[in-house]
Amino acid sequence: MSRRTLGVAVLVAVLLVGGCGTPRSGALGPAPTAPTSTGAPTERPRPTSTPTPRATPTPTPTPAVTGTPPRPLAPAPTGTRHPATVTIELWYVRSGQLVPTRRTRPATVATSRLALTELAAGPTPAEAATGLTTRLPAGVEVTRITDGVATLRIPPAGDPAEQRLREAQVVWTLTQFPSVRQVRFGDGDPVGRADYTSLLPPIVVTGPTVGERVTAPLTVTGTADVFEATVSVRVRDAAGREVATGFGTASCGSGCRGAYRVVVGWRTTREQHGTVEVYEVSAHDGARINTVAVPVILAPA
Repeated sequence: MSRRTLGVAVLVAVLLVGGCGTPRSGALGPAPTAPTSTGAPTERPRPTSTPTPRATPTPTPTPAVTGTPPRPLAPAPTGTRHPATVTIELWYVRSGQLVPTRRTRPATVATSRLALTELAAGPTPAEAATGLTTRLPAGVEVTRITDGVATLRIPPAGDPAEQRLREAQVVWTLTQFPSVRQVRFGDGDPVGRADYTSLLPPIVVTGPTVGERVTAPLTVTGTADVFEATVSVRVRDAAGREVATGFGTASCGSGCRGAYRVVVGWRTTREQHGTVEVYEVSAHDGARINTVAVPVILAPA
């Protein structure tokens, strides 16, 4: 080998050794990965490993609610409760006219039978003392009620006027119930209260009733067909002294019948017998006419 050729070989060897020297800036790490087409950085691959199963968390108890605890539900009703007693209106006769009173008896579903039984039984001794009577014989019963019409038979009275009073007592007593609007006697046509209004006195008192214990203020009720529809009331004590007076106007009067309601008050320190009088003041001379006297018990308020 010539000297020139040897020198070139030595120079090439030196250059190769210099390229393999220790870098001055340290290791550069792995070469960068080319960016994706979206321009978003690519995550580094995560090492794969078997995941550790998580323990089932213990449920956290629900905190107690402070304050008033909810009321327990009421038990479901086992059935409809019925009243222990029932008050019925009975129409008796005085001086050939209809007069009402009341009875309170143990409750029953057969109210029409109860009413007719009480009607036939007649007035109490206190009611009889005021002239009340009954024309209805015992044993009369309703055979059926259809479409608001109660059907029954009553024995003939012989006298047409007496027969009419019997029928009127039955009609006015039975039609107090919502299920009865009219009454049929035997095979006749149905009749109602309007067919017997001529048997009513000018003043009817529905409350108070004979022998009732009353306190002040007392509400006196009823119907009337009186002059200018004006109804007057006074209360007398056991000695006959007038202890209260009042008046009211019926809803109709002077040729038509209307309802009235009069409130009166008095003072008494002891319980005693008394009388509530309801009357009309005569347009002719101012006298009391068509008076209805109801004996009662006056009680301290």
